[in-house]
Amino acid sequence: MSDVRKRLDETVQAVQARVQGTPYARPRVGLVLGSGLGAFADGLDGPKIPYAEIPHMPVSKVVGHAGKLCFGAVRGVPVVCMQGRVHFYEGHPLDAVVLGARTMARLGASIVLLTNAAGGCDPAFAAGDLMLVTDHINLTARSPLIGENDDELGPRFPDMSAAYDPELGAALKDAARALSLELREGVYAWLTGPSYETPAEIRMLRALGASAVGMSTVPEVIALRHMGVRTGALSCITNLAAGISKTPLDHKEVEETARSRRADLLRLLEAWIVAVGK
Repeated sequence: MSDVRKRLDETVQAVQARVQGTPYARPRVGLVLGSGLGAFADGLDGPKIPYAEIPHMPVSKVVGHAGKLCFGAVRGVPVVCMQGRVHFYEGHPLDAVVLGARTMARLGASIVLLTNAAGGCDPAFAAGDLMLVTDHINLTARSPLIGENDDELGPRFPDMSAAYDPELGAALKDAARALSLELREGVYAWLTGPSYETPAEIRMLRALGASAVGMSTVPEVIALRHMGVRTGALSCITNLAAGISKTPLDHKEVEETARSRRADLLRLLEAWIVAVGK
């Protein structure tokens, strides 16, 4: 057994001990809630376990990430949510960065939606836009799969040609349409951060076909697809990127913009969960 799976097994067993005997012990849908987007988990009525109380689970120090694993049900669909995530730029190894996502999968979530706050590379975007992620570009030269592969978790060379499940994306578009919410689509680029990108880097990203850029999501998607989990991703465009924005970039702006879309995001997530979780 690899060290990665040993730590994962210990993490999962500790979480299961906290939720066994509850209606939420076997979640069907998982969610990762990014910067300023954690309000969805506040409405769940199941156990909320601080990351600090879960073996091997790293704790984020970034503002806007509460750091809890939350359980509940959305109109009868059992869900588990990561209320906040950790990032590679915080100094965590990638196997720790993706531990929460892998844990949700091992608990039973066969579908996971990852959300994030992102910078818009497309001049047509505006702060507050919601974007369905249709694909990604990994510009970090990093992967959570580097090192020994554990065949019990997934194959050595997982296919990423449909990393963002088309049916899950279609369900998100249908939910947005029913709620009269505009939902853009685009490619998400992952850079490590924590500095924001330069104007030259944003021009490069646009030339490569990226619509948005951020510091998360991609390693989790890679790890989940390695495990055969169906994944989708949703970005809240919290600011226009360097060279497009007329003001300096600031994390407070990211949080404030994400909070401004809280009500719409809650409605969208609820409708999507009901559509895919039944």
